[in-house]
Amino acid sequence: MTEHDESALDKAARIAAGDDGTYYDRTAAMLHWATAALVVIQFALAQLWELVPRPQHHLMVVAHMSFGILLAIIIAWRIVWRLIPGHQVPAIGSGWSVLAAKAVHFLLYAMLVAEAVLGFLLRWSGGEAMSFFGLLLPPPFAAFPKATNELIGELHELNGWAIIVVALGHAAAALYHHVVLKDRVLIRMMPHRAARG
Repeated sequence: MTEHDESALDKAARIAAGDDGTYYDRTAAMLHWATAALVVIQFALAQLWELVPRPQHHLMVVAHMSFGILLAIIIAWRIVWRLIPGHQVPAIGSGWSVLAAKAVHFLLYAMLVAEAVLGFLLRWSGGEAMSFFGLLLPPPFAAFPKATNELIGELHELNGWAIIVVALGHAAAALYHHVVLKDRVLIRMMPHRAARG
């Protein structure tokens, strides 16, 4: 069904649910799906690199650092883009569901920022440079004690798992909206819809 085929009854129900018919803009949709893809890639690399021999292991670690820096740039871009007037889209629904959605979004942003900071700290606190597609970023401070470096590594790993759990819940909620509630929560974030919106 296209926007032109929407019946008066469907339109009234959509408006009553707090849906003003807008879509996320193309940039917001692109940044959202780039974030999702990079989070999956980062998690997969971290889980798989211990299963491969040394040369491939090193390449996967370097890829993880490079994609991590790219993800940090995208997260910063998303935050700035979202704060610019005119790029906000009203929530669909009301009451606790809207508050829960906002809380999950805020939590994901906070955990992603923390993961980026922990990633830099982990590498630099061990006295090693970060690598961004071959460009080395040396540590700006002296190496930390080994126990502190290991603690940062544990926090980085735990936070990574927490991001995956919260992101899966976020995806499940979007699918619930799409399949059960049959609203536009998921559709309005799709890139082809964003291009039309």
